[in-house]
Amino acid sequence: MLLAAVLMWAVDRWAPLAQWLGVPWNRLGALVAAIGVGIAADAFVRFRRAGTTVNPMEPSNASHLVTEGVFRFSRNPMYLGLVLLLVGWAVWLGTVSPWLVPPAFVAILTVAQIIPEERALHARFGEQYVSYQRGVARWIGRCR
Repeated sequence: MLLAAVLMWAVDRWAPLAQWLGVPWNRLGALVAAIGVGIAADAFVRFRRAGTTVNPMEPSNASHLVTEGVFRFSRNPMYLGLVLLLVGWAVWLGTVSPWLVPPAFVAILTVAQIIPEERALHARFGEQYVSYQRGVARWIGRCR
């Protein structure tokens, strides 16, 4: 995520496309970023309270399937929080060029991290996880 944020800054600085949002309106990006931090923080706290791993590199070590709080609306609220940080950063920067990075970040994160995590959680929790997948979207929203 930090690499994506630096890339967004670089394209804004050296290859800005159109300025679409200026001061003070671009400062709304801080609000979007704060919402992202709040979502990710709530998810982190819920993992800790459940006594399960927060390490995304070891999803097979999960001891509990957390489905409360922000997990009722997103199966990946920590990643959603990171994306909202990038969206907030894009708003703050105010040009069009940084907006090229968040969709690429989402695609790479989905393929490289989320899909393997889903496989591991399915193997670990079976039908309980499948039921959760049917009810809650990968990124945001209810499925039922």
